[in-house]
Amino acid sequence: MRNRFFSRMWVRMKDVEEQVENRRRNLAGLSGRGIELGAGDGRNFALYPPEVTEVVAVEPEPYLRERAETAAHAAPVTVTVVSGQADHLPAEDASFDAGVASLVLCTVPDQASALAELRRVIKPGGELHFFEHVHSNRPRQARIEDVLDHLWPHIAGGCHMNRDTAKAIEAAGFELESFDRFGFSPGFPMPKIAHILGVGRRPA
Repeated sequence: MRNRFFSRMWVRMKDVEEQVENRRRNLAGLSGRGIELGAGDGRNFALYPPEVTEVVAVEPEPYLRERAETAAHAAPVTVTVVSGQADHLPAEDASFDAGVASLVLCTVPDQASALAELRRVIKPGGELHFFEHVHSNRPRQARIEDVLDHLWPHIAGGCHMNRDTAKAIEAAGFELESFDRFGFSPGFPMPKIAHILGVGRRPA
């Protein structure tokens, strides 16, 4: 899980204002104890609402994890940064009130396994808050993403452009309670790409 090029590039890519607002929307309504999958350099930490009592932030990449540990010290809520893999989260069954995935389910090697792990560690009745970029529903752009997906993961730390993440979340056993799909460009020169933002609930 060490990717020196991408991890350093990611740290230098600062979020545009709209991206920060999307992250804030994704974290809105959280409370209790949460687990964040693929916390990166910890740019979500400052945005957690005060109702959150603790965040366990899982990040496998050493360089990003070190930056996340620094960000955790300045966070308004208690954040513990740990090493771990998406398909084997370092947590007990049903030990969290909520899970958070922000621009990470595109990158995990096995999306179904990662979502199964999130379902395992979230309590029955608990929530999964997600903000992810996904495969376009516009045929021409979808074809371009399919072609680029042969190369893009090797450049962008394993990121896939053509995943149907909403379908995968439902297949993992989460019930979608809120769901928004919109086009958005992260800020560097590229067209708008499809994103989803919403909440899935593990049935009680």
